[in-house]
Amino acid sequence: MQSPLIKQLIEALRVLPGVGPKSAQRMAYQLLERNRQGGKTLASAITQAIEKVGHCAQCRTLTEEPVCGLCASVKRNAHELCIVESPADVTVMEQSGIFKGKYFVLMGHLSPIDGVGPNELGLNVLEQRLAIEPIEELILATNPTVEGEATAHYIQQMASRFNIKVSRLAQGIPMGGELEYLDSGTLSHAFLARKTL
Repeated sequence: MQSPLIKQLIEALRVLPGVGPKSAQRMAYQLLERNRQGGKTLASAITQAIEKVGHCAQCRTLTEEPVCGLCASVKRNAHELCIVESPADVTVMEQSGIFKGKYFVLMGHLSPIDGVGPNELGLNVLEQRLAIEPIEELILATNPTVEGEATAHYIQQMASRFNIKVSRLAQGIPMGGELEYLDSGTLSHAFLARKTL
């Protein structure tokens, strides 16, 4: 029989994505049996992050500052704005080192069934930015799902009212991928987005 505090810890760990009952139980016992100091460090880090991390006033990514470092940087290209679904997408883009513009983070995608409409994604804030900032190109980097495509289409329509060029990240065959392992949707995207050599 588990103590109430151990049960509470296991249930708390289950809020993390991909953590089921067994994984949460293993984590809880690991912290209690072998790494209590690590558990205290983890608890402190979670508490501080929850209390101090908010959203950037311009791009909506997660930051402790009112405006994140990327938005505040004068070295970033203010004429290009990349639209992503999550702060994790910003991190991946920055790790690639390929994009030098600015970002706008939706914090999700359009999903009327789940009650997520344009205002929940901050598209009203994006529209204000498009109206006043010197943005020349929007780069849509939403996920290639039905919801991601619908979100991209909605943003494309919005940008057309401001005569802003809109591009979409290429989708299709990954480097090192083999045709026989691709699903038909990925293959059709790759075929439609083919380039002349």
